[in-house]
Amino acid sequence: MLEVNSVEAFFNGDIRIPQFDDHVANQARAHQNQLTKPHGSLGRLEEFAIWMAGWQRKINPTMDNTNCLIFAGNHGVATNGVSAYPSNVTAQMVENFKNGGAAINQLCELADIKLSVIPIDLEQPTRDFSREAAMGLEETMAAMQLGFNAVTEDCDLLVLGEMGISNTTAATAIACALFNQPVELWTGIGTGLDTNGLSTKISVIESALKLHGKKFRSTKSILATLGGRELAAIVGSIIAARLLRIPVLLDGFICTSAAATLTIFDKKILDHCLISHLSTEPGHNGVLKFLNKKPILDLNMRLGEGSGAAIASLIIKSSLEIHNGMATFSEAGVSKKK
Repeated sequence: MLEVNSVEAFFNGDIRIPQFDDHVANQARAHQNQLTKPHGSLGRLEEFAIWMAGWQRKINPTMDNTNCLIFAGNHGVATNGVSAYPSNVTAQMVENFKNGGAAINQLCELADIKLSVIPIDLEQPTRDFSREAAMGLEETMAAMQLGFNAVTEDCDLLVLGEMGISNTTAATAIACALFNQPVELWTGIGTGLDTNGLSTKISVIESALKLHGKKFRSTKSILATLGGRELAAIVGSIIAARLLRIPVLLDGFICTSAAATLTIFDKKILDHCLISHLSTEPGHNGVLKFLNKKPILDLNMRLGEGSGAAIASLIIKSSLEIHNGMATFSEAGVSKKK
């Protein structure tokens, strides 16, 4: 059961934040060491199973109810020509998701993941953050609460993704502010900008950071100033998952940048999250270095919509099938290493 029922209470309250269960993880590791293979021979697959065990508090972790939440939002900064696509594509893609026609639909069906697509006030884009704050604090908290409420207690692995034209611009602004990095080096082409479009995107982000600065004292303030509703909702979901001890797979650059804002609150708050894949957006590798996290996959992907996270879930599922299904040396009658 959740100790708190709101994001505001989480940030304001003196609550116990669940931690990784080392005792259960060590038991899972001991089990791994009894399986019919040389110790460590399956590399990171072994560690994924142990990581799942420590968060779920199960020596034999499960993926019986994997949920994928895709939050969608529109951004006022899109009016500056920072995306190759117009903002109405966000709503069109949400319909595509709902009709089963997107990449994430096929991947969720393959991986046996329950998909939920949650558009957030698409008809009212956030404000242009190169001229003013994208959202008010109340609006930001409301989006975070929406994400918080979307996580169900019976979920045993949470896959997070997003959809929002121009949200790579928001994610880059957040990442550059959070880690004090040069915009020119961390800005990518997003959905496929040409050289002129990329220059415009860099200029817009630089203007925003000149206006607002790079020093933010809270997660909600940086999200309100530079973010979007879908990014705030992702953060709310991450908080709920941590309180419920649910392991999380973050999709690429946008999800990671949103999640990284929580490190203002607690440097270790993302311990229950894995990074699914390395995005081709140049800022992603930089953010991962600051977070000291290694992606599961590197497939030159930049689609978003949770696609990398859904694929990575199949890697996690493979690790659990091995962990839970292999015979031990004694069960199989196989001699162990001397």
